[in-house]
Amino acid sequence: MPEDEIQDKSRRTFLKAMIVLSAGAAVAGVLKEGLSNLVTPSVGLTSFPSLLIVDTNGKPIIADNIPVSTSVPFLFDYPLSNDPNFLLNLGKAIPATKVSIPATGGSYNSPPGVGPNNSIVAFSAICQHLGCTPPEIHFYPPGTSVIGTAYTGSSNPGYIHCSCHGSTYDPNAGAGVITGPTLHPLPPVVLSYNSNKTLTAVGMTPGSPTIYGRVSDLTGGNPLSGSTTEVSYLSG
Repeated sequence: MPEDEIQDKSRRTFLKAMIVLSAGAAVAGVLKEGLSNLVTPSVGLTSFPSLLIVDTNGKPIIADNIPVSTSVPFLFDYPLSNDPNFLLNLGKAIPATKVSIPATGGSYNSPPGVGPNNSIVAFSAICQHLGCTPPEIHFYPPGTSVIGTAYTGSSNPGYIHCSCHGSTYDPNAGAGVITGPTLHPLPPVVLSYNSNKTLTAVGMTPGSPTIYGRVSDLTGGNPLSGSTTEVSYLSG
């Protein structure tokens, strides 16, 4: 084959290769752009916010007005949106408690109750077994029957129980594990009780497990807007 034909064939082969590569790059760019529009990245936080707990009208929740041991507890998001937490008034002083973590053999100290009677506590309302949320995970007041367990009457001092797979937690003792299959306690929220009788969520308890499904309590979701978090109500 003449040399000029060989060179011409090489040029055509090179040009075809460049066209294919350019087309591939263009398609990749379109796919990347489309995926970035479909999947909104989570923003997360760099530190725990201080969020005043308010009612549906934006007015601060007054600690004195939180009903004692009700089966219709308050729920509020913290530290990120779609991170529901129980807000419970257990009707008695709750001391700081050493809580064991069966999964690791470690432990941490849960914060004491706050409020006028040191009886108000807050815990993640996402089951630590497989992530079930209210109403499947539910607070059962003292003396009631906990569905699917032997805890009835005086044997139930007020437990949080998940009907998905049977995990039970004790909010009177830092939401430690009572029955599995969970191997992690519910992470406690640190509450601040103010002189005007309002409540502010200021962090998650150091050393406690992360919220279910999170690598970190500050990542994996989007921040709440403003400086408040609004309560909702779990139906009985």
